[in-house]
Amino acid sequence: MHQPTPPCPTGGAAVFSTPASPVGQRPAAPARYAALVPGDSRTRAPRSLPGSPAELPAAHDAMICVALPGLAISSAQGQLSGRGLEGFYRSGRRLLSRCQVRVAGREPLGVQALMTAADRVRFVGTLRASPGTGPDPDVLVERVRDADGTERITLRSTSPRPLRLPVEVALGTDLADLGQIARGRAGEERPASVRGSGLRWSRGATSASVTADPPPAEALASAGLLRWEFELPPGGTATVELRVRQDGAGPLRAVGRTATSPLAPARATADTPGVAELLRTGIDDLHALLLRDPASPSDLHLAAGAPWRCGLAPAEALVAARMALPLGTRLAVSTLRTLARTQHTGPGRQTGMIPGPRRDAGPHLPPGCTGTEATLLFPALLAEARRWGLPEREAEDLLPAAEGCLTWLRSAVGDGTYLCDHLPGRPVRCEIQAHAHRAALLGADLLDAYGRPGAAELRQWAQHLRTAFRDDFWVDDRGGGRPAAGRAPDGRLLTHLDASAVHLLDTGLLGGGRQAPGLLDEARTGQLARLLRGPTMDSGWGLRGLAAREAGYNPFGHRAGAVRVAETAVAVAGLAAAGHEEEAGGLLRGILAAAGAFGHRLPEMFAGEQRTDGGAPVPHPAACRPSATAASAAVLLLTALVGIRPDAPAGTVTLRPVRAAPLGEIGLTGLRVAGAPFSVRVSRLGLALVEEAADGLQLGV
Repeated sequence: MHQPTPPCPTGGAAVFSTPASPVGQRPAAPARYAALVPGDSRTRAPRSLPGSPAELPAAHDAMICVALPGLAISSAQGQLSGRGLEGFYRSGRRLLSRCQVRVAGREPLGVQALMTAADRVRFVGTLRASPGTGPDPDVLVERVRDADGTERITLRSTSPRPLRLPVEVALGTDLADLGQIARGRAGEERPASVRGSGLRWSRGATSASVTADPPPAEALASAGLLRWEFELPPGGTATVELRVRQDGAGPLRAVGRTATSPLAPARATADTPGVAELLRTGIDDLHALLLRDPASPSDLHLAAGAPWRCGLAPAEALVAARMALPLGTRLAVSTLRTLARTQHTGPGRQTGMIPGPRRDAGPHLPPGCTGTEATLLFPALLAEARRWGLPEREAEDLLPAAEGCLTWLRSAVGDGTYLCDHLPGRPVRCEIQAHAHRAALLGADLLDAYGRPGAAELRQWAQHLRTAFRDDFWVDDRGGGRPAAGRAPDGRLLTHLDASAVHLLDTGLLGGGRQAPGLLDEARTGQLARLLRGPTMDSGWGLRGLAAREAGYNPFGHRAGAVRVAETAVAVAGLAAAGHEEEAGGLLRGILAAAGAFGHRLPEMFAGEQRTDGGAPVPHPAACRPSATAASAAVLLLTALVGIRPDAPAGTVTLRPVRAAPLGEIGLTGLRVAGAPFSVRVSRLGLALVEEAADGLQLGV
C-alpha cells in the first residue's frame, strides 16, 4: 500500500505526493490526489488490497460543477446513481449521492449534457409517453443542476394530446466525506426519514435533507422515494425543484458569488476560434475556486482544483495568483496576506518559510518541498503585483513577510552558492535555483523601492549564482547541450530533460518593463527553446513533463510525461519574452487545440500522448478539472501574446507583442493595469494598440 510522504520540515502536511521511486518505475497509486477539503490540509492515501494498486473514482469524464464550498459531480447521463464520485457536496461532505428520475415508470434517455457555467450543468433527456405514436419522443426532461445544492427538473410535453405523467425521484446518501470516497470506504446508504416536503438522513452529528417544491404527493422513507403526478396539456410544462441542504448549516453561499470579485471581467477576441471561450471559461473557473481565509474572511485565495484539491495549496495558490495579475492585484494581495499568516516566525532554520507539503518530482528526483517554492514565490509575487498596480500601502504592509522569505533564502544558502533541498539526500534542483534567482532579483527591487537594506547582498549572490550555474548546470552533448535537471549530493549531474527547465525562462518583471536576467545566457536559452519544441518534449498538445526518450517516461505520469498546462503556459510566456516567437507560437497553438477538445476547460494535466491527425488529447483519469493553475494559465497564455509589461509606480506600461501573431489579430478588453481598466489590440502584423488605459499611464519604449 502506498503511504503519503511525511511532512516537509516546514511543518506543512503531506499532500499530493507519492514516495520516491527507482528510476524507470512509478508508483501505481496517485496518492498525491487524496481528498482535500476547504480548510483541511491533511491527505490520506487511497486504500487497496495488499499488493494491489489503489484506484481513485474516475473524474476525467465527470461533469463537475464548482462553487466552493459546494460541488455537484455527475455523469454525462444526468442521473446520480450513487456510484463513484457522483453527488452533491458541501465542504467535502457528500450530502446526496443518489438522485434518479423516472417518468411514467422509465428513465429518460439522456441526449445532451452541457456545462453552462463553472457551477451549473444542464441535462436533456427524452422519452415516449404516448403509445402507438411512432419513434419520436413526446416528452422532454430538462435537469439543471447547480453546485449550490439545487436541481430543477422540468417536463415539457410535445404531444398533441393531454398527458398524465407519474414522476418519481429516488434519493439516497451515504453522508461520506470525499476522503472516504477516494479510499473506497464510503459505506452504505443511510436510512431515510420523512421530513416536511422531503427526506432526511443522519450519520453521527451530520444530517442532510432534500426538500421539494411543489411538495410530493407521496414520500416513502423506506424506499427513499418522492412521487408526483402531473397533468400536462399539449405543449404544457411542469417543474420540480429539489434543494439539498446540510442541517444547521444554512443555505450554501459560494464565495465566488457573494463576494465582490477580485478578478476583472476581461474578454478576448481573436481570428483564431476558441480564444474568447478559453479566457471566459478560465475566469469562470477561477471564480468557482475562490475560498475565504477563516482567519480573515475578507481575504480570498484559490483552491488548487476540484474534485481532489478543494483547499489551500500554497505554491499553487501563488502561481495562479501571479498568472492572473492581468485581471487585477486583489487576488494576489489576498493570497499573500493569507499565506503571511502561516509564515514561520519563531527561532530556527525554518524562520521566514511559508509552510508547504511535499510533492512528487518524477522518477529521477525524490519528492520536493512545495514550502521552498512558496517561500520563493512570495516576494516575487509581491514585487510584480506592485508593478501591476498594487497600492503602495498594501505592498508595504506585506513587506515584512517578504523580507522574512528573503532572509530565509540567504540563511538557507549560507556561504554556499546553491539552494539545496531540506530533505534526505539534499539534491540541488535546477527548478529551485531558477525560483531562488528570480526571488533574489525581484526581492532586491522591492527592498530598494522601500529603502530597506539587503538588496545589494541579494544581487551579489544572484550574480554569483548565474556565473556558477552556467558552469555547473550545463550538459554538453552532440545535440547542442541541455540544462541539467539537478545535481546529486556527490556532484553527479542529473541529465534527464523535463519540463521543470521552463522555469529557467521565467525570469520575472522589473521596473521599466524590463525582464530580469536569467540563469542561462542567450545562446543556451536558444538551445533550450529548440529542445522544448523538439518531438520528445512537445506532444503537439503541450509540453510533456519528461522527455519521451528518458528512462521512466510515462505519458500519464504526474511529472514523468503528462502535459501540465501551467508549465506549458510558462514556457510560452518565457519563450515569447526571450524572442523565440516560432517556438512560443507552436506551443500556444497546441495547447489552444487541446483546450478546444476539453470544452475550453483545461485540466491541470493530461496524457503526453503524441498528437495525430484527427486525434484528441487523452484525459488523465485523476486530474483536477477545473484547476486553478490551468484556469489562470489561460490568462497568461493570451496576455503573453500582447507582452504587457507594466510599471505602475513609474506610471508606464510597455508592450512587447509577439510579432509573428500566431493567432492572428487578438484583442483583450477589461484587463487591469495601475488599478484601472486596460484594453489592447494586436494586429495580424504584430502591432499593438492601447484602446483603454488609466489616466496618465504612459506607453513605455
